[in-house]
Amino acid sequence: MKNYIQSGDVATIPAPAAVSSGDVVIVGSVVGIAQADAASGADVAIVTEGVFELPKTDSQAWTFGAPIYWDATPGEATTVSTDNTLIGVAWEAVASTAGLVFGNVKIG
Repeated sequence: MKNYIQSGDVATIPAPAAVSSGDVVIVGSVVGIAQADAASGADVAIVTEGVFELPKTDSQAWTFGAPIYWDATPGEATTVSTDNTLIGVAWEAVASTAGLVFGNVKIG
């Protein structure tokens, strides 16, 4: 196909802030996961499709397929939409528990 450019599952962009490998990176409406560490303004490859284990708000139970948002202040995935950015959907059911908890999120 003569107009094909790329699959779009990885983008190389200037890091909007210092990032570590595995960090959620949001630029405009694009959500990705950093493949490597990068200083602010340095090029970083972000994966824009796939399922990732991310820290979540511990007091929430997730159901499979629930919309998941990113709360940048604590750096956690959440089901709360207010003042947060939609990043994907829950890819597993997760119970509400105390302490650091992770949940699988499908982005893209």
